[in-house]
Amino acid sequence: MALRLLGKDPESQDGDSPTLYYDEERDTYLFQSWKVTDPGRLAQLSLPDHETVIEFPKRMMRFFPEVTGGE
Repeated sequence: MALRLLGKDPESQDGDSPTLYYDEERDTYLFQSWKVTDPGRLAQLSLPDHETVIEFPKRMMRFFPEVTGGE
């Protein structure tokens, strides 16, 4: 698997998360971020058992190539 690091949250207190990766083989993104565990928020979603939900700050959107013009 060829993962390419796209960016880490510059405001992260410990410098580890959230982090965005691009999987070049699958043409998908992977986010390392905060797992949503709040039952009230999860109840508002149609979430299959084989999926999970993560949360990331809007400021991380700048690391998506589609937002930066492919850079």
